[in-house]
Amino acid sequence: MPKIADRYLHIDPWKVVEEGFDRGRNRVSESIFSLGNEYMGVRGYPEEGYGGDSLLGSYFNGLFEESPVTAHYKGIIKSLRFMVNAVDWLHTRIELDGEPLDLAESRFSGFRRELDFRTGIYTREFVWHLAGGKDLKLSFERLVSMKVSYLGCQRITFEPLNFSGTVNVRTGLDFAVIHEDRQHSYWETLKQGEEGGIVGMLGQTANTGNRLFSAFRIEAPDALENRPARGGRFIGRDLALKLTQGARTVLDKLVVNVAEKDRSITDDALWQTGMDQAVRYTRDGYDTAAAGQRAYWARVWADSDIAIEGDPENQQGIRFCIFQLYQTYHGDNPGFNIGAKGLTGEAYRGLAFWDTESYCLPFYIFNNPKAAKSLLEFRYKTLPEALERAKELDCEGAFYPIATIDGTESCDLWQHSNLQLHVGTAVAYGLRHYVSMTGDRAFLFEKGAEMLIQISRFYATRGQWGQKTRQFGYFGVMGPDEFQLMVNNNCYINFMAQKLFEYTLEVLDDLQSVSPAAYGELAARLGLTAEERDDWRSKARHMKIPRDERTGIYEEHDGFFDLPHLDIQAIPVTEFPLYSHWSYDRLYRYDMIKQPDVLMFMFLYSGEFTAEEKRANYDYYEPRCIHESSLSPSIHSILAEEIGRSEEAYKFFEFATRLDLDNYNRNTREGLHTTSIAAAWMNIVYGFGGMRSDGERLVLNPGIPERWDSYRFRITYQGAKVFVEVDQEQVSIRAASGGEVEMTVYGEICRVDEAGIRVPLRKAAVR
Repeated sequence: MPKIADRYLHIDPWKVVEEGFDRGRNRVSESIFSLGNEYMGVRGYPEEGYGGDSLLGSYFNGLFEESPVTAHYKGIIKSLRFMVNAVDWLHTRIELDGEPLDLAESRFSGFRRELDFRTGIYTREFVWHLAGGKDLKLSFERLVSMKVSYLGCQRITFEPLNFSGTVNVRTGLDFAVIHEDRQHSYWETLKQGEEGGIVGMLGQTANTGNRLFSAFRIEAPDALENRPARGGRFIGRDLALKLTQGARTVLDKLVVNVAEKDRSITDDALWQTGMDQAVRYTRDGYDTAAAGQRAYWARVWADSDIAIEGDPENQQGIRFCIFQLYQTYHGDNPGFNIGAKGLTGEAYRGLAFWDTESYCLPFYIFNNPKAAKSLLEFRYKTLPEALERAKELDCEGAFYPIATIDGTESCDLWQHSNLQLHVGTAVAYGLRHYVSMTGDRAFLFEKGAEMLIQISRFYATRGQWGQKTRQFGYFGVMGPDEFQLMVNNNCYINFMAQKLFEYTLEVLDDLQSVSPAAYGELAARLGLTAEERDDWRSKARHMKIPRDERTGIYEEHDGFFDLPHLDIQAIPVTEFPLYSHWSYDRLYRYDMIKQPDVLMFMFLYSGEFTAEEKRANYDYYEPRCIHESSLSPSIHSILAEEIGRSEEAYKFFEFATRLDLDNYNRNTREGLHTTSIAAAWMNIVYGFGGMRSDGERLVLNPGIPERWDSYRFRITYQGAKVFVEVDQEQVSIRAASGGEVEMTVYGEICRVDEAGIRVPLRKAAVR
């Protein structure tokens, strides 16, 4: 379906720039100008308060609330959990001559805001024109430290253009924030106070008892007054700042936020820990924090930049994507995961899906292996919850949830939470992918093998044998497509389960060979027997994989080929998104699909399929796909490029990097499409770069869009930094700083070292 850009931001290779305040697009900008550091995130809302349309969003990874779900049947969840909107640590109110500043009401000019990818600092400025004729220029800066997870910083600069006088500022911490999705504030305050110039407050969520300590230090050398301010769930300071015409007056606020879910830690102990951290991390001041921020991002771009010559829009777009991926996750806090909107909004409730392993993990494997391992650590940490969930569904082993923030299932639609089985195989695939590309067999044997055993047990007990075919498969399921409900033998689920069994058996054979003692201990602890392994082997061997032998087309599920056909091009664009305009049951009646299903497993296990098979399946399924998911176009673009449909590949790619910047889906206001942002990175590296990583060694078959002069990307592979540069004539690949790796380039096995290799560009034949 056609998607049209709603472009209003300036094109800049290293920044997002907005000039002129557009009230109608304010929420979109709040999402785009979000800051985060994996631990905490904050939307780009006006900290001085705004009477117009705004989502004041402040979020902490893993902090959640819950609400009950009316469950009438066994296996349906009884409560759902969601990322809770937390303290407004940027809270500021500004008043001059009795007139409050509010961009919804005040007169102002020269509005500009920008987010600089090289510094990680968000700035905003404008001139406030007061009713009495005074003009005050204000500049706001904020950062969320990438070096110190707890630390957030704010700087406000006042510059009177035609007067001298005094401005009144209230700044502090506000726990009375409304969680918009529920129209309720979930926080109560346990303690507040001031110690040695640090003002602090301890809050607790009403239902889950998650706690958050927040504290700040003010640096305001021009303050004429500096008084305590308290009220309800707010604590702060009231300041009167001296303003001199033509001079700048600066107010800095350094904030430390410490989240805690462990109830064994007392409130007093948490308060003391928080105060200690506040003393430690606020004393060096704003300039030191900003310098650290610039240094951090300089290292990121040295390792992970993608440079495109000849396409300024997508140059900005892909750097925005990389910037947001690092903001969302970088592995400093093991046990965190990636919500579908990251820490930028309340849509999808802050929950993580199978997208983490299928779409996000590749970026981290090849840019930040520590972060990739941390994501897998989350799945190991939440293995007990997956074991309990399997019992609720009358199965053995581990059933990982379709949507989660803490390892428990938080999807209240039973057809998704009970029938979508593909998270477990995504976890197993992610583990396999991580180990094969990094060589981290220690993690595989110490934690991964246990996960594989328990995941395999679930798939062994959830599947059944068909009466007529005597083949093994899965009945009453929903695949990744999500427009086919309660189907039998979804091809994706069956294929990925087959690969799961095979990989689990391979890993166990390897462990038994390398370390018989370790294997023996694991088998004894988990009760693993030779008979159980034989059962998995048999089920893998007899797995039903629906396929038309004549055409080579894999049938998405039993009976899919016989479904009524629907010409998706005939659906009026006004009816999209279909979830909002069609009755729910109507979605499931046709051969229309939401997002790649068969094509998805052909991408994940690319080496298992011939070019002819990929072409036949692409030609069959692409015309039936409406791309209702933002994840869908990138996979189609990658496969289109591989089979020689370069123009089609570029059309799918066109909005990948700029999905949120240009608000293609008209829902950026709800938060960024974080997992789709990861898919945009894949679209360049796996699509145009032709990278494949499902085999024993890395494969590169680079191409280049006709519109581009050249492009460069960098990856970490087997511990080496690999630089790839492609132009319209040749491909250059080298390993940095003495590294040496083996990879396949255009079908030839090559050893790549610091000297590098150069080969002529090969363009895929157009079919």
